[in-house]
Amino acid sequence: MRAGRALALVVAGLLLGGCTTPAGDADGSAGAGTALAQLQTLPVKGRAPKTGYSRAQFGDGWVDTDHNGCDTRNDVLGRDLRDVRFKGGGDCVVASGSLTDPYGGGTIRFRRGQGTSDDVQIDHVVALSNAWQTGAQRWDAAERTEFANDRLELLAVDGPLNSSKGDGDAATWLPPNTAFRCTYVARQVAVKAEYGLWVTPAERDAIERVLATCPGQPAAD
Repeated sequence: MRAGRALALVVAGLLLGGCTTPAGDADGSAGAGTALAQLQTLPVKGRAPKTGYSRAQFGDGWVDTDHNGCDTRNDVLGRDLRDVRFKGGGDCVVASGSLTDPYGGGTIRFRRGQGTSDDVQIDHVVALSNAWQTGAQRWDAAERTEFANDRLELLAVDGPLNSSKGDGDAATWLPPNTAFRCTYVARQVAVKAEYGLWVTPAERDAIERVLATCPGQPAAD
C-alpha cells in the first residue's frame, strides 16, 4: 500500500505543482530525502468541515492490525518504553517501564493500573479529527482503522501533554520540548504523505517555520 501511495503522491505533486508554495532552505531549495522536500509534495487546502467526525470512525479503540496477538497500544508501549516488564510473564501486555517523554523531555515511570495507566498515553501524531478534516472523510472504515493503528502515526507520550494537544495541528500546538519539534513535524509530514492527506495553509507555514531551523531533517519512515 505504501508504494502505491508514493506513486500517487508523485503524480499529485506534478498535477498540483502550481497550487502549493515551495518550502525549503533560504535559497528556496530542499534537499532530497528531507522533510522539507516531502512537505513540498503535500497539497495545500482549507480545512474541511468536522461534520460526521467521531473517534469511532477510526475503529473500535486499539486493534491488533498486525496480527501479532497484541493490541496496538501495547505494541507502542513495548516499542517506546525502556526496562519493560510484561504482565503475567508474557510478552504482550506492558505492566511497567520507563518513558523518556519526547513531548516534555522528562522521564515518566509507567505502571499499568487504575489511576496510573493514563500517565502515559499513545498520541496520534496527526490528530484523528485533523485527518478527518484533511482527507480521511473519503476513506472507508478499514482504511481509517489502519491509519489509527499505524505505528508511524503513534508515539507514547506524557498523558497530560497529550491531553493539552487535543486535536491541534502544528499551527496550534507544538511539543514544549523544543529539541523534539523537528522530529515531530517531520513525522506529521510523513504521515500525511503516506496517506494522501493535505495540509492547511497555516499548518504548512507552521511546519515550514520549524523545519527552517533544521533544513537537513530527514523525512520520517
